[in-house]
Amino acid sequence: MIVIRDTDLLKGKRLVATIGFFDGVHLGHRFLIDELKGIARAKNQPSAVITFPEHPRAVLHSDYQPKLLNSFEEKLEQLATTGVDYCIVLDFTIELSRLTAQEFITSILAEKLHTDALLIGYDHRFGHDRKDGFEQYVVYGAACGMEVLKASPYDEGRTAVSSSEIRKLLTDCHVEEAARLLTYPYRLQGTIVNGYKVGRKLGFPTANIQVDEPFKIVPGIGVYAVWVYLKGKRYKGMLYIGNRPTLDNGDNITLEVNILDFSGDIYNNEITVAFIYYVRGDVKFNSLEELIEQLGRDRETVNKILIS
Repeated sequence: MIVIRDTDLLKGKRLVATIGFFDGVHLGHRFLIDELKGIARAKNQPSAVITFPEHPRAVLHSDYQPKLLNSFEEKLEQLATTGVDYCIVLDFTIELSRLTAQEFITSILAEKLHTDALLIGYDHRFGHDRKDGFEQYVVYGAACGMEVLKASPYDEGRTAVSSSEIRKLLTDCHVEEAARLLTYPYRLQGTIVNGYKVGRKLGFPTANIQVDEPFKIVPGIGVYAVWVYLKGKRYKGMLYIGNRPTLDNGDNITLEVNILDFSGDIYNNEITVAFIYYVRGDVKFNSLEELIEQLGRDRETVNKILIS
């Protein structure tokens, strides 16, 4: 996949394109892109996904805080796995948001991006106030020599797959089902920072993670089996999200991982965790001894789940 930021590089090409934010690049997105590639092959033209580096609503409303499944870099990585020829990165601006669907199709898609055929997502709308629908898009496209096609619904509409549904699954701790809809385990990337070092005293030293992308969804409170990617290697990990009620640490939510079969100073290192399985919810134990016993059982569970 070639990432295009300078649209002048597209001169002389005729593209088959689709457009969207594509947060998560999930099953539904991949179904759409597969259909796009099929049309492109039939026309003997390159396929292109047009997307935005920032959530459009965040541009339009400065106080809006999107809840994301991917950072922009992660989205590009996932789009690259689809086999699409081009990813065109279009900056979403206030000026762009004011274009009607007709203006957008004519001045941006046709004239600037040289789109020969446009595949519209099954329920996707664009343009100022999203007033127009697919029938109008067809008319606007025909006026400038562009074929506008409606995508087929994923699974013939029987299965609902959406970024919002996956966000809810993660918030509710259903990381296995989220991974099925995403087609890959959900990940968080961050920097290892200093914590309270209580885990070390309990015999379960943990790495506290400060997530790099502030708008990414953090799964619900509890204990998870995760794969840990650190310094080019993969390790088993037992990850905790919560406020450590047994230790009375207040309301501050921490994200910390006990890396199995690992020791060493890793502060300030980059770390990535991939969520594989929800082990249990958070519990306030009557004593530290009870907590230590439960952590031992959790560790055994994680060891059994994560098969190298």
